[in-house]
Order: sequence, then structure tokens, then C-alpha cells
Amino acid sequence: MTNAIANVAKLSREDWLKLRQLGIGGSDGAAACGLSHWKSQAQLFLEKTSKVEISDNESEALRQGRDFEDYVAGRFTEATGKKVRRDNFMMCDVDYPFLIADIDRRVVGEDAILECKTTSPYNRYKWEDGAIPIEYELQCLHYMSVTGAKKCYLACLAFGSEFVIREIDW
Repeated sequence: MTNAIANVAKLSREDWLKLRQLGIGGSDGAAACGLSHWKSQAQLFLEKTSKVEISDNESEALRQGRDFEDYVAGRFTEATGKKVRRDNFMMCDVDYPFLIADIDRRVVGEDAILECKTTSPYNRYKWEDGAIPIEYELQCLHYMSVTGAKKCYLACLAFGSEFVIREIDW
């Protein structure tokens, strides 16, 4: 069961970043488990407890991922025939309010969500033979836990190279 925290469509990027400080989000899952290539558990702790200032210096890869989210969602619909819609609410788990979620899309007519990703073609190997990078698998499991969704589709565009879709069942 979830509680809406805020309508993120109405927030500035700065306000959205501040809201993320309220808890552990899906993209924090790998760092919380000590499995992130980008952030340590200590760094996550320092950020969430406001011991260090959060910078809005977004990398070009993160920026492109955000900018291409609509494209990836559209390709998912094209490839699967499943319609998706935005869910503009940051939410938290009722029983564990420190668990927060800001999902990319809900799948219409299913108890499912869609997480949209982009990656370099040099990372294609991480998706071979049905594999899912652990950071993304943990993110999807986290979002299913917070939202109660029974399935998460993960769609990833490897720029100029490939489009893959994976399914994770609860």
C-alpha cells in the first residue's frame, strides 16, 4: 500500500531532489546493498542524512536517460502493444515510509510498472542471454515493493544498437 508524497510534475528539479532526501528510492537500492558501481553505502548515508550537499551536476549519460525516457516508453508500447501512462506521484510505502518510489510508467490494464533505461552500446553484454544488471533489478524490486505491483517491465535502449525488454515478476 502506498501514500502519495507529491505530484512531481508540479515540482522544480531542485524541489524534486530535496524530496528524494526523504528516504531510500529505487535507484538507491544497489548502493544500500553495497552493489553500486557509482556510489558506496557510506556516500548514500551521507547524502540521505544531509551530511554532504547533493549536487545537481547531472552527468550527460543521466541527462540522456531522462531525456529519452519518453522514447523508450514509446518503443516499449510499439514492441509489446501494451499501453503505458505516466504516474506523476512520488510515493512511499505505508508501513515503511522511508521507502520511496518515483516510477517511470504504469502499464494500463495490468498490475505492472515500466522502468525505462538507456545505455551505451558498450554495455550491451550486460543484457545478454536474458540478463538484467543488478542495479536495475534491485530498482524494479524496490518499486514493486512500494507500489504493490506484481510485475515490472524493464525496457532498455542501447544507443544505436539494440532495444531490449525484460520482465521481473514479484
